[in-house]
Amino acid sequence: MRPIVLATGNIHKVREIQPALNETGFQVYAQTEFFSEEVEEDGLSFVENAIKKARYACQKTGMPALADDSGLEVDVLGGQPGIYSARYALSTVGEKSDEQNLQKLLDDLQNIPDAQRQARYCCAMAYFEHPDDAMPIIGVGTWAGDILTERRTGQGIGYDDVFWVPQFFKTVSEIPDEIKNSVSHRAKALESVLSQLQGVQL
Repeated sequence: MRPIVLATGNIHKVREIQPALNETGFQVYAQTEFFSEEVEEDGLSFVENAIKKARYACQKTGMPALADDSGLEVDVLGGQPGIYSARYALSTVGEKSDEQNLQKLLDDLQNIPDAQRQARYCCAMAYFEHPDDAMPIIGVGTWAGDILTERRTGQGIGYDDVFWVPQFFKTVSEIPDEIKNSVSHRAKALESVLSQLQGVQL
């Protein structure tokens, strides 16, 4: 099996991405097995941040690396929180926990009617074969839904507890992992990367 580093310290992302990579012939390592520092995510798009993270993991390990950058875009908020999804509340309450971020989102949408609460989860993935790879493989995916006015389970990760998916009549936090991991924005981005990677190897 070919080694690959997942350029993330997020155990939930590792669990979501690893099975598909194993099935494709990769031996997966989390970046935390090699280094603990995080590259600064100062790109202006999901793609830029994914590229930065993947290249950095390659530089630190000398191994192929896969990175993702993802977040939530809400139409009525002009695409916010976007690339700032993980630190959305930082500027207003000085914290960036999932709880604070979600509460800020609900506050910002407080007077917005149901018909105008459309949103999408977005993900960009970048695969680097080596640190100087001038042709990284990029995959993107989105998952459309609506933002509810209140939490459902109280156990969701990120914004999952208020992200309603009409297809399943559930929030993301209520959808079983085996289903979510096959239809999510991250699953779609990963499928694109693996499809392109297979084409290159052929």
